Amino acid sequence: MSARDVIVVPGGFADPTGTDDDPLVRWLRDVHPTTTWTTSVCTGSLYLARAGVLDGIDAACHWGALEVLGSLGAVPSSDRVVIRGKVATAAGISSGIDLGLTLAARLAGEDVAKAIQLAIEYDPQPPFDAGSPAKAGSEVIALVAEILLDSASSEEPAAP
Repeated sequence: MSARDVIVVPGGFADPTGTDDDPLVRWLRDVHPTTTWTTSVCTGSLYLARAGVLDGIDAACHWGALEVLGSLGAVPSSDRVVIRGKVATAAGISSGIDLGLTLAARLAGEDVAKAIQLAIEYDPQPPFDAGSPAKAGSEVIALVAEILLDSASSEEPAAP
């Protein structure tokens, strides 16, 4: 198998009861030693944790799966982007843009990352300040939890 440079594991409704024998988990375990960067966005970090990549290190994940992430050996972080050595994890989906820009700066320089930011017109100005559980309030958190649980239980697990 040839070496991989940058691995990005996307998130979604990852099955928290998955196994260490999942084909994607086995593949991540095999390729991680030779990557330049092993990264994830959202619940993609659950796969990295199952592969042993996050054992004992800080890692980000969607807030709704932080407890599961901790049960898999990682140290859950509420930061949007966490970099530990060559492992980079991002919280929810929108933080994937932050991760992408961070990696672009490390791989190609800050000016290139700034150019990418401008090219995609990434200038967040959200209409509400409810982008994290610390800011959203209990009613909004409960609504999101209900929606995520309903969506996760009604979907067929996706093949890796």
